[in-house]
Parts: sequence; C-alpha cells; structure tokens
Amino acid sequence: MFSRSSFTAALLVSASAVLPAQAVTLADAEASYQALQQFYNASIGLWIPSTGWWNSANCLTVIADLAMIDGGVKAQSESVFGNTFREAQLYNLQMQKVVGPDYLPRTYYGHHWPYFPQGWHRPDPHQTNGFLNSYYDDEGWWALAWIAAYDVTGNWQYLATAESIFEDMKAAAGTTPCGGLIWWDKSHTYVNAIANELFLDVAAHLANRGGNRATYYLSWAQKQWAAFKASGMINDQNTINDGLNITTCKNNGGTVWSYNQGVILGGLTELSKATRDSSYITTAKQIADAAIANLTVNGILHDVCEPDCGADGSQFKGVFARNLQILQQASPEARYATFLQDNANSIWANDREGQDELSLIWSGPFIQPANASTQSSAMDAIVGALATS
Repeated sequence: MFSRSSFTAALLVSASAVLPAQAVTLADAEASYQALQQFYNASIGLWIPSTGWWNSANCLTVIADLAMIDGGVKAQSESVFGNTFREAQLYNLQMQKVVGPDYLPRTYYGHHWPYFPQGWHRPDPHQTNGFLNSYYDDEGWWALAWIAAYDVTGNWQYLATAESIFEDMKAAAGTTPCGGLIWWDKSHTYVNAIANELFLDVAAHLANRGGNRATYYLSWAQKQWAAFKASGMINDQNTINDGLNITTCKNNGGTVWSYNQGVILGGLTELSKATRDSSYITTAKQIADAAIANLTVNGILHDVCEPDCGADGSQFKGVFARNLQILQQASPEARYATFLQDNANSIWANDREGQDELSLIWSGPFIQPANASTQSSAMDAIVGALATS
C-alpha cells in the first residue's frame, strides 16, 4: 500500500501526464464486465467475498447501464439479474456501519473487515427481509439497482421490489429532528446526505415509472427535495457536505465525497423529467460543476481518502460518473462529455492491470488488489463515456 506522501508524489506526476488519444471502446467495456464477473458468487448472487452488500447493488446497476448500450451484455445481464434477485434475498448480510472522524463510512460484516477473509465460507440461507436492512442508504442502492434492471428487462417484479423498498424508506421521513429528512440508520444515530439523496433519487425515478402512482412518487420527490435543499447540506460552494449535526441540525462540515455530489444529479434530473421544470437541471449543473472544480486533478476525479478508501469509499467515484451520465443524457454539455471521456481514458491507460482489472485511483498508479467495488466504480466512468459519446 502506498503511503500518503508517496501517493501525493505519484498523483502530481500523473497530473502532468498527457491523457491517451485513443478513446475507450465498447470492447473495453465488455472486457471490464468480464473482469467484474470473475468476482461474482453465483451461489449467493452477490459479488462477495470481494466486496459487500451495498456495493453489490452498485455492481448490478453498472451492469444494467452497460446492458442498455450493449446488446451482447444485455443477453448475459438478464441471467445475472434473475440470479441475484432469487439468491441474494436469502443471504441478506448482517452488518454494522460506523462513520469515522473523517466521515468515511466503514461497514463491518460480523468480524470481517475490510473484506471477507480467504477462509470465508458461504453463510447458510436464512429468512430475511429481502433487500431491507438497518440502513436506509443500503436500501436506496438496492432500489435503484432494481429500477435499472427493470429498465433493461421490463420485469415488473424488479420495479415492485423497488417500490416496496421505497415504502420502508418513506416510513423514516419526518422522524428526524431536522425537518422532513430521513435517518441514515434505523438506530437513529445520524442524518446524512447520502440516505436523503437516495430517498429523493428513488422517489424521482419511480415518479417516471410508477404508472398510476406516478403522482404519489412525484409528491414525495418534491417534498424530499424541499427538505434537502433547506437542510444546509449544500454549502456556499455548491458542494455537499456529509451530513448534519443532529443536535443543531446544521451542516457538520463533513467531507465532500464524490458520491454525495453524484446521487443528487440523478435525482434532480429525474425530477426535472417528471415535472418538465428545467430549474432542477440548472441546480444539478451547479453542483456538478462545483464537484468537478473541487474534486479533480487535471480533470481526473479523486476522493480525499485515496489511496486508502477502505471497502466503502472505493465505490464513491463511480456513483458520481454514473449520475453525471444521467444528467448529460438529459441536458448535454461538452464539458461533461469531456470529463467522462478523460476519466474513462485515464482508467484504461493508467489504472488497469492483469486481466483488465481496474483499481482505485483513476489517474494511476494501479493499487493491488482490484476488487468488485473498484472494478464496478471504474466501469461507471467507462460506461458513462460510451453512453454519452
């Protein structure tokens, strides 16, 4: 593992490098998909022991996004969706999450941290709550994953699952001391940006897919956006801090993580689509521009935890790329297309080793080991570049 000082030196070198002229291709995306699937545990329907529960939802989502632009992957993806839908509910992993003083979340699966050990054995199947657990952000990731799978397949079971997850998240709305926001967890320890953005994003996605319940979901999306906008988590620089102090309900000044700048873009874009109100797009672009200005070196996205982002932070950057893709598809800007293309090109040129495995630092250097989290996150940028090129 690199020390922070050696990583900083390497980053400065990469920042001065010229990005490769050759753009990533669909064949590159397919190769990265095959590399991701080497981590897939078909008997459980999850990408473990390489990564964890909520990360697996993001793995499923990027496969769905690739399937939308690649007919060959679409044919394969349907079996992955079906297997995960059937099997993962039987192995809903028990976990505990903590947020450190650096505001980096860390997920503990029993005594295993940060990944499952080599001696890991498949848990016995047990009765679970499906894709519900004790953390509302985890639920939101799975709801979005099943909406993405629905978009590819039209399978109503996937959409119904997302709707069911939404109802569990909705039960927390307005139960915090901070206005209409929801908690991060069912133990009521934290009110943070990610859970509230995901609640907005799920509601807005469902507003565009909910049939005769569209108005119901739209109402919740609008209420949630009003509460989030009023919360103060969006700071004066148009970036989003990690959460609130639940005693004062004021912005806690927590780390500006890339995924908090990302999910809101998808939520506002879907809300604009549902209402035909372009002001949501305007706000989304203000946040996207601020994130790119504050979280990039020579145009390549970085989180401040690098090179040691643990098992959770390794997922963050892909979430931003994925949601910038959603915004770009709805309201194109040359600067966003360039950003996605530059990051994808840099990943393929500087952050790839072995059998097309992709690691944490998109500008390079490659850090061992790659895993399903780093692979799927980097794939988000590659798919985003291809989908908007």
